[in-house]
Formats: sequence, structure tokens, C-alpha cells
Amino acid sequence: MLEVKNLKVYYRTLRGYVKAVDDVTFHVADNELLGLAGESGCGKSTLGNGLILLKPPMNYFGGDVLLDGERLPIENFEEMNKYRYHKISIIPQYAMDALNPTRKIGVYIREVLQSKGIDPESIMDRLIERLKYVNLSERVLKMYPIELSGGMKQRLVMVISTLLNPSLLIADEITSALDVSSQKAVCLMIKGFKEAGIVKSLIFVTHDLSVLYQIADRIMIMYAGKVAEIGTTKQLIENPVHPYTKLLLSSLPEVGIRYTEKLLSGIPGQPPHLLNPPQGCRFKDRCPLRGKECDEEPPLVQVEEGHVAYCWKVKSNA
Repeated sequence: MLEVKNLKVYYRTLRGYVKAVDDVTFHVADNELLGLAGESGCGKSTLGNGLILLKPPMNYFGGDVLLDGERLPIENFEEMNKYRYHKISIIPQYAMDALNPTRKIGVYIREVLQSKGIDPESIMDRLIERLKYVNLSERVLKMYPIELSGGMKQRLVMVISTLLNPSLLIADEITSALDVSSQKAVCLMIKGFKEAGIVKSLIFVTHDLSVLYQIADRIMIMYAGKVAEIGTTKQLIENPVHPYTKLLLSSLPEVGIRYTEKLLSGIPGQPPHLLNPPQGCRFKDRCPLRGKECDEEPPLVQVEEGHVAYCWKVKSNA
């Protein structure tokens, strides 16, 4: 189980600190896939990377991260080496560019395993089995990355990231550069990793709520470095309560509607600059329900069991 409490990760710039992840609290249970969504710049990728690869210009400003009851020293890049791939692993946002173009795939994987103090031969059977699991032939081990398609590279990085059966896997925007058929295949494989017990739990980072509707157990919505709403997939899709979540869902196209006749709605305005974010609710300047109380930090409201939101306008049903 992953527990994140009051995590703060800021980017250092010449003009000051950008508060990309600011006092974020959530958890991911065992055997659960948590979807992390929000528009570009909301802090979701910073959060995902901060849990495993927190390095300059990212800076740790506070909070705790516990995985299976053990605190992860995310503020110490070197100390985290003993946890990466073993306990926590990531499929990076640009996974198709993550492979070394000068190394054959098999050589590259051996070097990665040796860098972790693991004898490649001791894990070769698992590697072959994992390649078959993602529909890749053993022949790819003798190929260079340039010989593989984008979808094949994506699946290969998925194999490398899960080779040591980590407790937590973070998938960061892994479907954004793929065609629709490849997206579906990758999503099913990611979900299969959890169901097969290859990983205990997953965080799936994306801006596409329609993808999360298909695979996520719960969804967390972020806006401007803060959590807006968390709930089960059914709760957030059927009963969204935060104004931002409602507007996000209303901006998605619906099947059967011709948008030449009906304009697709959007969210007016722009997200705030996180170098100097506004006081109180960070969504207030774009929110149709804004009131005077929104100039204060929004409270945590429990809508129902397992469903919470940070908003002055949301009422508790619990």
C-alpha cells in the first residue's frame, strides 16, 4: 500500500519556486489501479516522478511517502536507488525514447540488471516469459531500438520496468503517443500486470478520463498542484461534485453527437501561474460557483464513503 501525506515538490527557477505539487495527500491500496488525471501543467507527472526520481530542478519541500509501511527517502536521490525497480518503478512519459540506441535490447537489459546487482542469467526465464506476456518475440533481444515500432518499444519498456516485480508501478502518460489500437492493447496489459500479481498496485497518469473509465479502480483529479477530488471511478463519472471535475467531464465529446451542430464546451480561462499561485482555491478564477469564501483554503469534504473533494461549495452526504 502507498500512503502519501502532505507532499510538496517545487521546481527551482531563477524567479523563485514553482509549486507544482503542493500539500498533496492520497493513498493507493494493494491490488488497486489509481488513475491520476487533470489538464497539462496540473502537477500529475511531477507527482509521479517525484515519488521515484526526484532530482533537480525538482526540490522536496515536505511530506511523507510510505510504501508497504516503510518510508521512502524520496528527498535523497542516491538513497532511493535501493528502492527503484525493486519496490517502486516507473514507465516514463517518453518511454519510446528511454532505450539506448547504441545497444542491442538484450545487452541493454543485462546492463540495467547488473547495475542493480542482479545476475542477468538468474532472471532470464522471467524475462522471456514477460516478453511473451506483452506479445513480443524473444528475437527483440538481438535487435536495436530503431528496429522496433513505437508500440513495441512501449511494451518493451513496460517489461523492463516490471522485471523485478515492484510493489508499485507508475505509468506516466504512456498512451499519449500511440494510435488507438495500440492504446487499447497497452491499457489491457497494464491492467493485466495488476491482475496477474506482477505488481501490487498502479498509478496511471493521463489527461484522458475516457482511458481511466476503462481501467481505473479509483480516480484522483488534480488542478494547479492540488488535489481537487478523489473517488471510485463510478463515483467520479456518475456523481462528480467538484466544479473542475464537472467541467472536465463536460468537455469530453459524446458518441452520437455532431459537433458541427453543437459546440463542444470547454473550461474558460487559464490555469494560474504556480510561481505565485492565488490564495485560497486555485480554481476560483475559472469557477462558475466562486464566492468570497473561495479566497480561503478549501476544506476537505467527505461526500460519501471513499469520495472526497476540496471545495467550499461541496456538501457532505456522509
